[in-house]
Amino acid sequence: MEKLIPFTVHDLARVTNFRSGEVKFGEKMQTIPKGADASEYLKNSDAKFVLFGIPEDIGVRANYGRPGAASAWESTIKSIANIQHNRFSKGNQILVLGHLDVAEEMKEVENLDFNIIEERKQLSKVVEKIDKEVSHIIFNIVKAGKIPIIIGGGHNNAYGNIKGTALAKGKAINAVNFDAHSDFRILEGRHSGNGFSYAYEEGFLKKYFVFGLHESYTSKSVLHEIKKLEDRVRINTYDEINIRKEKDFRLEMERAYSFIRNDFYGIEIDLDSIPGIPSSAMTLSGFSVEELRQFIHFFSQDPNACYLHICEGAPDLGDSKNSHLVGKLIGYLVTDFMKAKSEIEK
Repeated sequence: MEKLIPFTVHDLARVTNFRSGEVKFGEKMQTIPKGADASEYLKNSDAKFVLFGIPEDIGVRANYGRPGAASAWESTIKSIANIQHNRFSKGNQILVLGHLDVAEEMKEVENLDFNIIEERKQLSKVVEKIDKEVSHIIFNIVKAGKIPIIIGGGHNNAYGNIKGTALAKGKAINAVNFDAHSDFRILEGRHSGNGFSYAYEEGFLKKYFVFGLHESYTSKSVLHEIKKLEDRVRINTYDEINIRKEKDFRLEMERAYSFIRNDFYGIEIDLDSIPGIPSSAMTLSGFSVEELRQFIHFFSQDPNACYLHICEGAPDLGDSKNSHLVGKLIGYLVTDFMKAKSEIEK
């Protein structure tokens, strides 16, 4: 895991606000000791969850989106470190692995223009490099028997999550994606809009359910392709659930669950599905934060749920006074996931 920048105990102390009479996650979460082999330490750690950040927005840029998702990891780790360690959720269940070193790649694409075909191809090539690193790190986490919680970056990283998990499990996995968009677009070079279609085409993704698609922002060609693949790719739309009330939210979760439950599956969360959350494709209409939290809790209560990925949040695109709220929201989602997974063992 050469491209991993480990999160140290000193890093943890720096982002934790210590207070007398309280115990924060930052005082209990584990880190990899200096000089230790990350892969070996992972195997021997008693932590159940491994927190891993991807501070990039290259895949978003390659998909004509607004940059900013690179800042989600820093915002999130500050928030998670200051969650209360108590009987509801315990910080020592988490090992903070660190984040992917993408400084060189971010510098490389700094002045590229996605409107220029050749430069867009360059962006896609850099996304492919990141794919390899993400899938390698996720492979190591899952192979060590841990549950990855992946924070930040564009939704291009769904590909690496799925590939790495599938390779560690020795077979293709399923995925459920809470998203306004399918990210199942044509294979035109890697970007944030086709992580799932590439994973499907290459045999790493077996079944895929898109939950809450926005009808006005899904192309006819994508809908046609999904219709052709309905044995393995299914959708519902936000409009039919919350606008026209043709379908019930809870029943739709059950329908999606019945479709993916028989194999290992990943839980993918795109924050552009929530109104008012700063992201590359920010929306004013969508599911509530409470519905998203219910969704994560529902799908996490199964041993086959093998990772959580929260992406596209972009604190830098929001009000500077409230930029910390993206990280705070992600902190809620992470603890919802942890609590639901812990319920399995009770």
